[in-house]
Amino acid sequence: MRQNTMPKKLPSDLGERIEALIGEHPDGISTDELHALLAGWVSRRTLQRRLAELVEARKIATHGSGPGLRYRPLGVAGVELHQTVSASDKSSTDAGLRVSPEGEEIRRQVRQSREKRTPVSYRQSFLEQYTPNLTAYLPEPLRVQLRQLGRPAVAEIDAAPAGTFARDILNRLLIDLSWASSQLEGNTYSRLDTERLIEFGQAAAGKDALETQMILNHKAAIEYLVHDTEHVGVNPETIIALHAFLSDGLMPDPAACGRLRTRPVEIGGSVYLPIAMPQRIEELFAVVVGMAAEIRDPFEQSFFLMVHLPYLHPFEDVNKRVSRLAANIPFIKHNLSPLSFIDVPAVDYIEGLLGIYELNRIELLRDIFVRAYERSCQQYVAVRQQMVPPDPVRLRYRHQLTALIATIVRSDARAEPAVIRALLPDTVAAEDRERFIELVGEEFRSLHPGNAIRFGLRPLEFAAWRERNPSADRR
Repeated sequence: MRQNTMPKKLPSDLGERIEALIGEHPDGISTDELHALLAGWVSRRTLQRRLAELVEARKIATHGSGPGLRYRPLGVAGVELHQTVSASDKSSTDAGLRVSPEGEEIRRQVRQSREKRTPVSYRQSFLEQYTPNLTAYLPEPLRVQLRQLGRPAVAEIDAAPAGTFARDILNRLLIDLSWASSQLEGNTYSRLDTERLIEFGQAAAGKDALETQMILNHKAAIEYLVHDTEHVGVNPETIIALHAFLSDGLMPDPAACGRLRTRPVEIGGSVYLPIAMPQRIEELFAVVVGMAAEIRDPFEQSFFLMVHLPYLHPFEDVNKRVSRLAANIPFIKHNLSPLSFIDVPAVDYIEGLLGIYELNRIELLRDIFVRAYERSCQQYVAVRQQMVPPDPVRLRYRHQLTALIATIVRSDARAEPAVIRALLPDTVAAEDRERFIELVGEEFRSLHPGNAIRFGLRPLEFAAWRERNPSADRR
């Protein structure tokens, strides 16, 4: 007969014991490891219930998901690099990425075991050594080369409003950047799963809800950057807004969403310890973003953000995601090819960041940045060049066109020529009116709940209009 070794009555201080054990493991501890330590006191089911209660009471924090879920003390937020480097990873990435001799040297150093790497903290001198528009992480010949790659051979794009290029390829960019950036965080969604989620709202079967949330957060953040170009820029408000979008529903402490860090963090897999004092974080965040805003060259500005935002680590988590999307702001503003991070192996990216964190060396991350941008250009410049040249009337009256379509939908009117003509803005010149009316009709014929966001319309708002106007042309 099996002996039941579980006590009949749980210790009154069980929660405190669990919390104390977790406090001894700042890098995190799994449910299995905790259960092994508490096997004589509590069943696995009871332990899981108590852990959930402690998380809900904000006495402990979680990180990761599924089998990788770990519990950490709330006082020190832990940030993982999400990848370890195996021998097979090294050989495969070495073959795929062209690395400079300096990059190879950085690789050798960061691939040493953690015990052989010297612990370091934030060095303000690394930032102070940089002077905007005098210092250059990217040499001028390289910046010229990247600009030639990133600018499509379409004359109209030079005079187009900021964000035109990104809006033209938005559907493709939403999928590519959401998927690739999430993969760098360990997300297991496939590109096809990502496409279904973004275009049709279909979450992939068997995936953790946090992975789905991560993809949707990327989508919202990218749409914000592309659609609100009049307000988006390299400024503290935009960077904090990106964090709010990207961290939504993913932070152990919801109050940390869209807010600068107020507690220490450790970075798993690295010997780098970010700065801890909230006042210094706030001061340096303003300095970093202010310096970035002064940089005139979009490529140098983009790379500076990729280097110094993760290095400062101004948020409890999601810093790398913020830096990757922030790096796209200069490209969107200058109508250059965006940077999607497609085909960037996580191991390469992480080693590049370790070079920044532990050595203050930018060469390996620069190699990765250049290769990633070349790969993005191969996709998006080609896509943009194959598109029909922009209609000059559409370009001239883009704001009026957007406003009129939204007005028709929200006023429950019919998208008929007579209605459009009656609502025609006075700012449309007489010689452009017939073409403008045609463009409104064309937009309505291709409009559906998935792309109504382009006109500031929510999908449900547009769907309701469709239901009340069943005779409206359908795509």
